[in-house]
Amino acid sequence: MSKSFRRRVAVTGVGVVNPFGGDTTDFFERLLRGQSAVRLYVHPTAPFRLVQPAVVCDAFDGEQAVGRAISHVTDRFSQLGVSAAFSAWADAGLAREGAGSDDYGVSWSTGVGGMHTYEKAYGEIFLNGRQRVSPLSVPMAMNNAAASHIAMALGLGSACMTYSMACASSTVSIGEAFRRIQRGESTLMVAGGSESPLAFTIMRAWEAMRVVAQTDADSAYRACQPFQLGRKGLVLAEGAAALVLEDWEHAQARGAHIYCEMAGYGQSCDRTHLVRPDAAGQARAIRAALQDAELTPHEIDYVNAHGTATPEGDPVEVEALRQVFAEHAPRLLVSATKSMHGHSLGAVGAIEAAITVLALARQAIPPTAHLHTVDPACEGVRHVLGEGLRNVAARAAISNSFAFGGSNAVLAMRAVSH
Repeated sequence: MSKSFRRRVAVTGVGVVNPFGGDTTDFFERLLRGQSAVRLYVHPTAPFRLVQPAVVCDAFDGEQAVGRAISHVTDRFSQLGVSAAFSAWADAGLAREGAGSDDYGVSWSTGVGGMHTYEKAYGEIFLNGRQRVSPLSVPMAMNNAAASHIAMALGLGSACMTYSMACASSTVSIGEAFRRIQRGESTLMVAGGSESPLAFTIMRAWEAMRVVAQTDADSAYRACQPFQLGRKGLVLAEGAAALVLEDWEHAQARGAHIYCEMAGYGQSCDRTHLVRPDAAGQARAIRAALQDAELTPHEIDYVNAHGTATPEGDPVEVEALRQVFAEHAPRLLVSATKSMHGHSLGAVGAIEAAITVLALARQAIPPTAHLHTVDPACEGVRHVLGEGLRNVAARAAISNSFAFGGSNAVLAMRAVSH
C-alpha cells in the first residue's frame, strides 16, 4: 500500500487489568518504582499440591467489573478482557450509552482461552463421574469469546477478530488493528488481549518444560530476573490490556487526548525451531516495524523487551537488538517489565504495549526489576536498573514480542507533543 494513502493512527485510550488492582496511573507508577507483583501461589483447586511463583489479579471481581449478565456466561479470561476494554473505552472519552458504530471494531487475543472452563468440565467428568457438562462450556471457553463480548457490549460492527500466536498474540492483535485503520477499513479499533493461565494443567505444562522459575515464599517477589546473571526462568501471570486505536483526524475532530502515534508494525517467522529463538528472525521483525514507521534505528530511544528471564531467550533478544541498532545499541534504553507483572502469554504483548504508550506519553521509562548483575551474554545495550527514569526525552519506542513457534511481532510508536 502506498504510504501516501495510509492514515495516521492515534492511541487515544489505555486500559489495564493489573495485579496491583489500581488504575493505569497507579500501575505505571508502581512499575517505575520497580515494584513486583510476583508471589508464591498455591493452586487452590489442584488435585495435588502445586506451588509456583505467579502473578494473580486478586482484587479483580468479574461480576463487579463487567456485570452479572456478562460474568455469568464467561470464563475469567473474557471477564479480564471485557474489563480492560471498558477501561480503555472510558479513558478514550467514549460514552457507553449509545456506543458503537459499523465503522468501529475489535481485535483481540488469547493464548490459551477458557482453560478454567475446560478444567471444570474435565473435573466434572473424570473426578466426579458426571456424564454431562454445562451447555455454556463451548461459548465460555472458545478463544473468540472475549472479542465477541466486547463487540456486543460496545456495539463494534466493523470487525471482530481474535489472534492466537502464543506470546506474540496481543502484539499481533494490536498490529492488525493498526493495519485496518491505516488502510481505511475501520475508523476506530479496540485492540488488546487477555489471559488467565493459572489453571492446573497449564501451570504443570510450563513447569514440565523447565522454563518456570523455582523459588520460596521469601524470594518469590524477585523470581523473574530478565538479563540477570544466573536467572532461573519465567513467571506465569494473568491480566489484560486494551488500547483504543483511532484514525488521527477522527481523534482530533472529537477532541480526544492522544497518548502517542502507533507508527509501525513488523512481523517475521524464525522458520528454524518450534521453541528455540533465533536472533536473525527477531531482527527481521524489528527492522520491518522500523521501516513501516519510517523510523531509523537512531530515532528509537526505548525498547520494551520481550525479556522473559529464560537462560536461552534473553541473550538472543539482545543479540537481535545489537544486530539492528549497531553503534546505537549501547545508548538504547532497554527494560523487561515482566520482572514485575509476569508473563501473561497471549495478553502480555498488549500489557507491554500499554506500558510503552505510557512511557512515551509521560516521558518515563520503567526498569527491569531485580537486575543487579547483567549476564555478559546480555550486554551491549543500556539496561534500565533500579528505579525507572523520569523526564527523559524519548522520541520513539518499540515493544517486542517473540513467541514459541518462531512468531515474532514488534510495534513501533512515536511520541507526540501537546
